[in-house]
Amino acid sequence: MTDADLAAHLAETAGRLLLEVRASGLFSAKALGKAGDQTANQFLVHALQEQRPDDGLLSEEMACDGARLQHSRVWIVDPVDGTREYGEARADWAVHVGLAIDGVATIGAVALPGHEDGIVLRTDQPRIVPPAPQKLRMVVSRTRPAPQAVAVAEALGAELVPMGSAGAKAMAVILGQADIYLHAGGQYEWDSCAPAAVALAHGLHASRIDGSPLTYNQQDTYMPDLLICRQEHADIVLEALAEIAAQAA
Repeated sequence: MTDADLAAHLAETAGRLLLEVRASGLFSAKALGKAGDQTANQFLVHALQEQRPDDGLLSEEMACDGARLQHSRVWIVDPVDGTREYGEARADWAVHVGLAIDGVATIGAVALPGHEDGIVLRTDQPRIVPPAPQKLRMVVSRTRPAPQAVAVAEALGAELVPMGSAGAKAMAVILGQADIYLHAGGQYEWDSCAPAAVALAHGLHASRIDGSPLTYNQQDTYMPDLLICRQEHADIVLEALAEIAAQAA
């Protein structure tokens, strides 16, 4: 399989496993999240070690020994992005399988197993992104919307759309359910590697909120902020962010 085929196959299969674990009815919501994380992680880690033994690997659910830093090709996975939403049987959770090459999110797939069609969005099969409506929509955390995102939405007259996982939010832009995903509350590389790769492959803008590039396979995996949006909206969002930062200074 090509890297893109592998990423999509892994994300889709992990998603099916997660649905089976949830459908078993053996776990409370809290225990379900842990069981799902561990089940999907074991599958993804062992499959990648078998299929791409010479590549590096970083997973949210696996201790990192730093060996990945010696590799130019590093798989970055999040077995369940949106554990709470998964446990609550919501649709807005995802499985991320991304490949960073020389620090750039290059190849990946994001599965949305809870979606009615079980969608897998992938870098090698870009869809046509629907046109934006006159009133822009910004996806934000359904529990802790970032103040910067709320301020930008007010500046642009955009509608706030609460949603769960990072992957679900990013894919909402591709699917035409939203136009801007701005996050400033702190994330890690596994939260955005696959979504960023897929977004870029669909012609979207993906960067830090200061406009700088997203860089992966760093020693410190913390990535505090992220902007994914249509190319035509990137400048106005970045300008609004700069004005808000200047006013706060």
